[in-house]
Amino acid sequence: MARVKSFTFLLLVQALLISPLLCVLEAHASAPLSKGLSRKFYQSTCPKVESIIRKHLKKVFKRDIDQAAGLLRLHFHDCFVQGCDASVLLDGSASGPSEQQAPPNLSLRKRAFEIVNDLRELVHSECGRVVSCSDIVAIAARDSVYLSGGPEYGVPLGRRDGLNFATQNATLANLPPPSSNTTVLLNALAQKNLDATDVVALSGGHTIGISHCTSFTDRLYPTQDPTLDQTLADDLKTICPTTNSTNTTVLDIRTPNIFDNKYYVNLMNRQGLFVSDQDLYMDARTKDIVTNFAVNESLFFEKFVVAMTKMGQLSVLTGTQGEIRANCSVRNSDNIYLVSVVDEDLETKSELR
Repeated sequence: MARVKSFTFLLLVQALLISPLLCVLEAHASAPLSKGLSRKFYQSTCPKVESIIRKHLKKVFKRDIDQAAGLLRLHFHDCFVQGCDASVLLDGSASGPSEQQAPPNLSLRKRAFEIVNDLRELVHSECGRVVSCSDIVAIAARDSVYLSGGPEYGVPLGRRDGLNFATQNATLANLPPPSSNTTVLLNALAQKNLDATDVVALSGGHTIGISHCTSFTDRLYPTQDPTLDQTLADDLKTICPTTNSTNTTVLDIRTPNIFDNKYYVNLMNRQGLFVSDQDLYMDARTKDIVTNFAVNESLFFEKFVVAMTKMGQLSVLTGTQGEIRANCSVRNSDNIYLVSVVDEDLETKSELR
């Protein structure tokens, strides 16, 4: 009888351990896919693409786990502006400055762009030019979440790369600043068919990463924001003694390098760094969502996967739209090396006729 009870207890423990994973897998399975996307898109053309990316990122994060947040943020800033088309990776041209030069993107990590280029070279070396830069960014974002402690989930693939970057005005209009209140966030993301739960879940990406002082010193000077915890405010004033300080600090004071639900615990303790963070707990429309995520990490992971899957399909290009860039920072038509190779191939074919 004792053995039966012990075995029953073990089954109960296993069920408790497995159920969060099942929630995530069910959310992943139920999220609708845009036409042209598939979780098995590269099964025949580049079956090792995800393992190549994960293997490389494991090495990168072993040396510097901070890069996980940089890659996740890159995916966010790509998708919210003109859709998930890798337009944020494009360099500027004679037609104007790139998205990277818009104020919201000036703090994107240069190393994140370098890592994406490294991944592109590894993948193209293995499979040829069949995997888009936008898909590489999406996979890298997922692995950044998973390898820093977050949920594992399948990424819909088959995106094509955009042929143009967005204007400075479009970039500004689609990336709400950290000073935004909840109303601004809800309205902005509603235009992208993301609801309040999606907004709160995606904001949970701030459980990893850092911020520059200039993104939150308006909460410290000249008058301190009353919704900011006093101890945290004192610490931040030490790190950022003036409004134009160039220092940085972590977004999540509890577990800054672990993807977990402590971000929401911070909000309940008035320890959110940005107005856009803390106001999610102050606003009646989102307060309960924050509370539920703070007490139930599995629920947060489940909703985060759904929100990421939805966000990762914003205005995607598929099929014959766009292109698959040979260099993530340059359109193929502007790629001097690629154009010269194509010209040589055409000349060779002409001579054989």
